[in-house]
Amino acid sequence: MFRTAVIQCRVRNITVTVDDEVYKRARVKAAENLTSVSAVVKQLLEEYAERESERDRLVRLEKDALEEISRRASRFDASKRLDRWKANDR
Repeated sequence: MFRTAVIQCRVRNITVTVDDEVYKRARVKAAENLTSVSAVVKQLLEEYAERESERDRLVRLEKDALEEISRRASRFDASKRLDRWKANDR
């Protein structure tokens, strides 16, 4: 026997105010792409909401940098360095 999970999502209606000319051009362009202005706006909002925030991007970059430093540090071996006298004799 199979069970089917039903996921219910609430949807919200929003009102967007744009110039008449912008709306007309958007409606024509959407029709050319066999879609609607609402579908285009929905897609834009989904992409916008999924985009990484600047803070999240910086946190990710910091984490990556710290991991790289840790990786490089694990390969460091001070015993292979020249001592002060040998370094100055070059």
